Amino acid sequence: MLKYYIQTTEALKNLRTDEGGVVSFEYIIVAACIIGAVAAAFGTGATGAIGTALSGGITAITTKFTAAV
Repeated sequence: MLKYYIQTTEALKNLRTDEGGVVSFEYIIVAACIIGAVAAAFGTGATGAIGTALSGGITAITTKFTAAV
């Protein structure tokens, strides 16, 4: 158990001093924010306002296309 604690502590020390690690952690935070924004806009399962509008638009286009053919 002590061995894993020491390895974890050393890894965290290296991450704190590593500039590349900081940048990659910032990318993870930005990606999480983007995922949250997309989930808020579209909803989970196309039940959000944008998902409903897109579904309605696609249905209207499909109906008009079927009628034209």
